[in-house]
Amino acid sequence: MASKFDIPAYAPTSLDEITTNIETVRRTFRTNKTKDVDFRVQQIRRLYWAVADNAALIEEALMKDLNKCQFEAQLSEIDWIKNEAIYVANNVHKWAKDKSVDDIPIQYWAMGPKMRSEPFGTILIIGAFNYPFQLNLAPLIGAMAAGNTVILKPSELSPHSAMVIKKLFDEYLDPDCYICVNGNVDETKHILEHKFDKIVFTGGKGVGTIVAKKAAETLTPYILELGGQNPSFVTKNANVKLAAKRLMWQKTFNAGQICLSHNYVLVERPVLHEFIAEINKLHAKFMPNGADKSPDWSRIVNINHFKRIKRMLDNTKGKIVMGGNMWEDKLIIEPTAVLVDSIDDSMMAEESFGPIWSIMPFDKLDDAIDIANKVDPTPLSLTTFGSDAENERVLLNVTSGGATINDGFWHAAMNQTPIGGIGSSGQGNYHGAFSFKAFSHERIICKVPNWVDIVLKLRYMPYDMRELARTQALTSLKPNFDRNGNPKKGLFYWIGMLFTLGGRSKKSSILRWGFLLPVLVYLFQLRQAKL
Repeated sequence: MASKFDIPAYAPTSLDEITTNIETVRRTFRTNKTKDVDFRVQQIRRLYWAVADNAALIEEALMKDLNKCQFEAQLSEIDWIKNEAIYVANNVHKWAKDKSVDDIPIQYWAMGPKMRSEPFGTILIIGAFNYPFQLNLAPLIGAMAAGNTVILKPSELSPHSAMVIKKLFDEYLDPDCYICVNGNVDETKHILEHKFDKIVFTGGKGVGTIVAKKAAETLTPYILELGGQNPSFVTKNANVKLAAKRLMWQKTFNAGQICLSHNYVLVERPVLHEFIAEINKLHAKFMPNGADKSPDWSRIVNINHFKRIKRMLDNTKGKIVMGGNMWEDKLIIEPTAVLVDSIDDSMMAEESFGPIWSIMPFDKLDDAIDIANKVDPTPLSLTTFGSDAENERVLLNVTSGGATINDGFWHAAMNQTPIGGIGSSGQGNYHGAFSFKAFSHERIICKVPNWVDIVLKLRYMPYDMRELARTQALTSLKPNFDRNGNPKKGLFYWIGMLFTLGGRSKKSSILRWGFLLPVLVYLFQLRQAKL
């Protein structure tokens, strides 16, 4: 493909320059420059224009790195980041305001406790190759919004995208606050030798473990976005045709190189053949001339990942029931599904992170739940297709970072909803307001007036037990439950039930009164009319 733009060859940042850059952003943070909320908003808006102005360059970089088509480049990378930038910039002032603390006892009101969101300091972001703009710039926006300085290190496996990201930083963002560095393993190791205030890593579990261990040496908090063997459930009560379509979409988007896509599908036996027939119809519809000739199909990022995926297929004892073709010279593997009967099969034993997946039949939903918990008890994502009762049973009994009922990974595909794992699939989450929280320290602040000693003089020595007893009588909470933990149903309980109409929260009580009052007014007016 002829180049439309001049993307420089990938160039690692020197170790000395990396050290200097880290010192620069740490020094800048201590000046409080990034604590100015107006400054943060301005920089996020500049990042928006960096992406908008360089959209064509970003498209070319994604095409060179992953053969990602223009449609996917715009939908999942360019538009996603532009929307994130606008949404966050529009809300930072609101999120950054001090917040009051609920349920403070009356004797402490004068102290005015407030929660203040403060930046951690300097954030290190180590990005992933599969969505090099979304997965690098989304946490960047959150870190900026919270008032941090940032060192960002994109994945070297998407080298053209990494160089474009560096261009965006160098030309649009404050060079003392936000710096992009590039490099391979040696440079990444060197970066991790420095102290940061929070680390964000997106990638595989192996490197994630290394990052976590390194962070632990300096008690540095971290966000890990890893992955896992994500399950999907399809019962006989599901819309099988729709389930097949939506799962095929999830596994063909970016050639299945998505940490949220399913690794295997558990299909109830009565609809197994229907499900397999449907995915084959969709395969032919999605790419009628084959994956290698499809203008929409992404390639595997490099030969090592290609061989890893191929090895999973070579070692399976299952039966390929869809696809199976691959073109090593083009790094293309078509969508492939394998029918297996054991969780020890190579297709079940590791994360595919590609366009291949396994299908395992089950007879009872409890059996499927047991299988999922044995394969990976804490996957990043879960999808389930069945009746409402069945879907709720799955959610109740299978843990995951996030879940979607009756579709693919929509729970993490919106700017307003968080992406995040649990257990071995990661820690922490971000996107939108959740990003602001992820990169903020919630600091409690009290401002105590001089006169408060009138109320709290008992704290000073010599202690007076009579003063303590009087204070306890006025302030100590009384249990509203018995020794078995059951609620006491005395006079005040029934008075409360009367005034709240049995609601368990202020909102539910207000809603019940809102419904009841018009009825009472109507009945009163009806009675008056009869009189």
